[in-house]
Amino acid sequence: MENNMLNQHPADIAEQLSGLDVKSRNIAFYMLSNDEKVEVFSYFDPAIQQEIVKSLTDKDLAEVLNNLDPDDRTELLENFPDELIKHFINLLNPEERTIALNLIGYKEDSIARLMTPNYVQVKENYTVKQVLHHIKKYGKKAETLNYIFIVDGKNRLIDDLKIGEILLADEETKMEELIDHNFVSLTTVTPIEDAFEVFEKYDRSTIPIVTENGVLVGIVTFDDILDRMKMRDTEDIQKFGGMEELDVSYTKTPILELIKKRAGWLVILFVGEMFTASAMSYYDDEIAKAIVLALFVPLIISSGGNSGSQAASLIIRAMALGELKLKDWWYVMKKEFTSGLILGGILGIVGFIRIAIWQKLGIYDYGEYWMYIAITVALSLIAIVLWGTLSGSLVPFILRRIGFDPATASSPFVATLVDVSGLIIYFTISAAILSGKLL
Repeated sequence: MENNMLNQHPADIAEQLSGLDVKSRNIAFYMLSNDEKVEVFSYFDPAIQQEIVKSLTDKDLAEVLNNLDPDDRTELLENFPDELIKHFINLLNPEERTIALNLIGYKEDSIARLMTPNYVQVKENYTVKQVLHHIKKYGKKAETLNYIFIVDGKNRLIDDLKIGEILLADEETKMEELIDHNFVSLTTVTPIEDAFEVFEKYDRSTIPIVTENGVLVGIVTFDDILDRMKMRDTEDIQKFGGMEELDVSYTKTPILELIKKRAGWLVILFVGEMFTASAMSYYDDEIAKAIVLALFVPLIISSGGNSGSQAASLIIRAMALGELKLKDWWYVMKKEFTSGLILGGILGIVGFIRIAIWQKLGIYDYGEYWMYIAITVALSLIAIVLWGTLSGSLVPFILRRIGFDPATASSPFVATLVDVSGLIIYFTISAAILSGKLL
């Protein structure tokens, strides 16, 4: 294994080691050089990182932790109990210990938790020649050299320059001649969700992080944001399927844990569906008098649930991309009202035609008042699809307003809600149209 890993990229080595059993993986990792340990370690999944950390001696662990990128180290430390975090912090040298404590002190959802203090900064009175010398001296530990950050005497960020601008300038040119004070930055308290939009809007690979007073304290690179976006989207997809998000990947989740994550929502949805049965029993008399009404119950409630799930999917994704804010709820309602009405009308026409064709061709006899049944089904589809569309689009706004993740408005949740209310709408319309005829 050791020979096979020579001259391989750290990500490939991590992939190979991940396929081994725990004992073999720990031994193979231990045989790597100190530099390789640090590089390979950052490519492991969090669960494997924790296993390896527990297998290392304090000396080897200190070597890894002290040389690990601060943002990767912060993510690792977050997954351990407080007493272990304290032990790990004590293994760091004074400089790295200060960095780690500062990062851990920020709120969990703040962009500061992803930042690294490893970057190149220079003063505005530096010449290009001095900057290049500075880069050669301190650039080895930098997370990226794509941007060089310009600060004033109080370490406040005043601009950033692409490395290309510096390389193409005359070596006696000062930074103050190249800067235009037009830069993009994030404050340490900016929520990670908001940072996604900034990266996308300005098409940046790196964004500096400053305090509320403008002091430069770190940078965040796009690869860190991309990792967090992947985690967020995975959680949203899992929640949208009507379950809790998984802590690790599907293939690494034990069967009992998988059942635990899914059972809660299934029970809640099952209880919700019980109200569907209750609604059906409430209309026993109407169904007994006109058994034909029961034929269309699956058609009616599934159409409402499908339209609600479609609307919820669109709104939740738009929220995740930052296209919709809480204040946009009325705009969405107006748009979805029109959409729901038209979609319901389309299904209503299809439903009416279907009943008429079946009746005329003798495929099924809906009785003397088949026309009224067709009208009932058509109007019910319009009303229920409209209601499903409005419900599916409004529920994510309500959840966000009260502080919950909009992704919780999963397809099963919206479908269950519309199932129960759809039955009430269907039988109410049936009673109004068929009263005195079939009922």
